[in-house]
Amino acid sequence: MSAGEVAALIEQIYARYGYDFRGYARASVHRRIRRYMAQKQLHSLEALRRALFADSYSFEHFLQELTVNVTEMFRDPAFFLSLRTKVLPLLSTYPFIKIWDAGCSTGEELFSLAILLQEEGLLERTKIYATDINQKVLRQAKEGIFSVAHMAAYTAGYYAAGGRRAFSSYYRSYYGSVKFDAALVRNVVCYPHNLATDFSFNEFHLILCRNVLIYFDRGLQERVLKLFDESLVNLGYLALGKKETLALSQLSHRYDFVDKDNRIYRKTG
Repeated sequence: MSAGEVAALIEQIYARYGYDFRGYARASVHRRIRRYMAQKQLHSLEALRRALFADSYSFEHFLQELTVNVTEMFRDPAFFLSLRTKVLPLLSTYPFIKIWDAGCSTGEELFSLAILLQEEGLLERTKIYATDINQKVLRQAKEGIFSVAHMAAYTAGYYAAGGRRAFSSYYRSYYGSVKFDAALVRNVVCYPHNLATDFSFNEFHLILCRNVLIYFDRGLQERVLKLFDESLVNLGYLALGKKETLALSQLSHRYDFVDKDNRIYRKTG
């Protein structure tokens, strides 16, 4: 499986299905393609190509592997504590708040954010736009159904992030799963958005895109950061993952750190 063969496949996927992986980090794409081929016992890239273009159902399965959906509630609790103490008090001065959760995956971050907003008295006047390239995970995101096996870890993260209630008060248990209160996402809009090809669609006071840019090459990272810059109000906040930075971006001079350790920036330019 040569780099040229993979590049050709990515071009064909874009032409056929409109998903653009041309700016994704090649090492990550190659690794995920190999893993998918091993799972499906496909022994050549040509066999993979035939499978993907035979029907859209096969492609949907491939998309689940190629897009990264590793997430958890209150991931990096220090980040959520910083959001609670350094960002939300200033957002509270706005009469109406708009937040973009870009690359929301299956919704763990979305519900974590909603719980913070609820506890700070801001949820009712906040509209959250939760987007992802993967429509399957978007359908899961607003349902708020997660495995009960994760609740001990999520509860610990919640309290480390400054949680003020019994975490179990936010959900009910059902046969090995839990379902979070639907009122938490009453003001959430979930819809597909491709960071590689789509454009700005609103002005936001806060944008979260954590642990997504690490899967993009430098060119696509810059494209996405420009998209976020165009989508933020002046003095709006941008939150990235701990391994992501604005330092190498042409836009870095337009932002100041709110929390360097937790990669929270404020737009000043």
